[in-house]
Amino acid sequence: MSLLKDLNLILDPYDIPVETGVFSDIPPDEYLVITPMSDRLDLFADNQGYMILSEARLSLFTKKNYNKRKKELTKALQAGGMTITDRQYVGYENDTKFHHYAIDVMKQYETEEE
Repeated sequence: MSLLKDLNLILDPYDIPVETGVFSDIPPDEYLVITPMSDRLDLFADNQGYMILSEARLSLFTKKNYNKRKKELTKALQAGGMTITDRQYVGYENDTKFHHYAIDVMKQYETEEE
């Protein structure tokens, strides 16, 4: 499994358009952008990485009140096995009229044998 795949599975029931990196279509009134942040090897044994620690930022863009979605997403991410490392209100974008709220997550995966 991968972090992006897991996040898309967790977010699918919420009927919010999700894209990775940048939203490439005409944005609806609410959408998510997932930005991968790190993908590092962790827990070394015999000079081999044993775990992969993957991190990403979920950016919620909404023209509505973001608080309800923030709570829903937080619960869903935690129930889906994600560790939330940060949550923050990034700001209101005057030109687009979107609130931007960010949730940073991480998850560990065992390395796959080749």
